[in-house]
Amino acid sequence: MAVLVGAAALSVPVALAMPKYRTAAIQQLHYDVGNPLWQYDRTVMSCTFCHVNVHGGAPWNPFGEALRAGFRASPRADFGAVLYGVLRANGDADADGYPDAVEVYARTLPGDAQSHPERPLAELQAAFEAAGGVTQYAPKRRK
Repeated sequence: MAVLVGAAALSVPVALAMPKYRTAAIQQLHYDVGNPLWQYDRTVMSCTFCHVNVHGGAPWNPFGEALRAGFRASPRADFGAVLYGVLRANGDADADGYPDAVEVYARTLPGDAQSHPERPLAELQAAFEAAGGVTQYAPKRRK
């Protein structure tokens, strides 16, 4: 019986094996706001937010690699802290001219240079800062 359970666990696709990261990111980045069924809506945040493949797993896109580097630098950190650290670093993982946190705010993919906001950076940056800047993505404190 244990062999069957182990074999079944190994056959689960990576995208299904680690939904906690996707769920955590959706909530931390406020992508759940205004969508009461966000847990069931695959368009809220696709796997390509961090992965190259639409079903997740390796390889990771540049933003996913930035998250992986964050975990390597702080192996005991939780996902929310790593995500916030990557956004707070003000990087542009996909080198499209828009910082990752601004792309998150604009709901484009920070790891895909073909996905970038249509608004000019200065205009979008001003709106992002008015909405709270990167601190709006800080992980919620545990009680």
